[in-house]
Amino acid sequence: MTAAEPLLRVQGICKRFPGVQALQDAGVEVVPGEVHVLLGENGAGKSTLVKILCGQYAADSGSVVLAGRTIRPASPLEAEREGLVMIHQEFNLVPGLTVAENLFLAHEPTRVGLIDGEAIRRESRYLLGRLRSDVDPDTPVANLSVAEQQLVEIARALRQRARLVVMDEPTAALSDAESGALFDVIRSLCRDGVPVIYISHRMKDIFAIGDRVTVMRDGRTVGTREVRRTDVGELISLMVGRTIAEQIPKREVAIGEVVLQVERLARSRTLPPVSLSVRSGEILGVAGLMGSGRTELARAIFGADPADSGTVRVAGRTVVGGAPAASIAAGLGFITEDRKRQGLVLQRPVVENITLTILDEITRLGVLDLGAERSQARALVDRLRIRTASLDQETVNLSGGNQQKVVLARWLAAGCRVLIFDEPTRGIDVAAKAEIYELIGELVSQGVAVVLISSEMPELLGLADRVAVMHEGELQGILERADATQERIMQLALGQGVA
Repeated sequence: MTAAEPLLRVQGICKRFPGVQALQDAGVEVVPGEVHVLLGENGAGKSTLVKILCGQYAADSGSVVLAGRTIRPASPLEAEREGLVMIHQEFNLVPGLTVAENLFLAHEPTRVGLIDGEAIRRESRYLLGRLRSDVDPDTPVANLSVAEQQLVEIARALRQRARLVVMDEPTAALSDAESGALFDVIRSLCRDGVPVIYISHRMKDIFAIGDRVTVMRDGRTVGTREVRRTDVGELISLMVGRTIAEQIPKREVAIGEVVLQVERLARSRTLPPVSLSVRSGEILGVAGLMGSGRTELARAIFGADPADSGTVRVAGRTVVGGAPAASIAAGLGFITEDRKRQGLVLQRPVVENITLTILDEITRLGVLDLGAERSQARALVDRLRIRTASLDQETVNLSGGNQQKVVLARWLAAGCRVLIFDEPTRGIDVAAKAEIYELIGELVSQGVAVVLISSEMPELLGLADRVAVMHEGELQGILERADATQERIMQLALGQGVA
């Protein structure tokens, strides 16, 4: 399908930030009507490349040719005028305005000097109709689901007469059904001749929607493949420069005494009574569909959400009913699924994020011992191989995988006996996932008890010693490793029987 003349040809792009060569001779070619996947590890340069394309950064060298004409957009607005529209993972919508007002913000049609509200609503209905959406244009964006907000962003791209659309991790917060609906919209765009550059870490997305895939590594373009003529193994090898076994390694360790004991823990309307236990050196996986109550269970165990009844004991010490500080003091840590909003102070440096849980230990006579703080942080940065320019780099500037390692470093500093991981590999690349798996293996070999919540079945089947399955807030059963098949887990996740 690549015989068509490229609509977009990006060649020889170089970009350097202070202390970092972000791109070196990077490029991509996109033909009309295709879904072109941009793939690579966190930090490979994907985001920098598309930000140059869409006017957020200026390249140091290289060229961007659109429809045979060289362009150098100096801002996102200039890029949009050229027909290059980027839909970010975090949407650029105004929650307090309606759908129609967001679609035509700063481009409102007027009539006798006044904004023509009826024309805005009429055009909005037309644009949303093209996407087979029945969202009311008068609905405030704050009342929309994530999937509906995404459709509004795409509708805005249609209003701007986009010639090419860039989508950054568009299914990261969508269910499988919502992802399928989005794919239908993307195919509709492509049938109209509008190509899509699609950035994703999800291999199943790539093979479901992609036509071609360009792989980046260390700021360079290392290869382009037709999706139907490649496989997961080849793409992983291109991404990381080495082969990663598809089977997730399971480290065999001695299982000790019960460290975490949860008895009839309940929270009104969100969590019926749940009881479970985890032993030292054990990984208890927690499976369930979206909305099954997995995160609610984790937050209740940790004390982030107060339970109405029940008990939680860590090494015999009761912690439920207290604040998270009581859980931390007892040796219980919680690595949240939303690291950006709940797990990190993004605008603070790496060193401060790592040592948040041990400030009492590194304070002398009421004064923070900066030397001890940096020493502790440096040891963990080295141990976890966190890629950062320095301990003082703002955490917001790290890749997703390295941000996740900073969160993990904080709990390692605290010396936790029990760690709850909620979707630890969401939004990170294949190589970073392998490092997280290795670290979890190291933890259990040291006697740490791990609760692993994951939506990725291979993670649970590969790592867990037992799998607890939830459905609509209720624990359906706990499967031993030998009995935990994908079919049995899904049966329980759908509420079809008890283990």
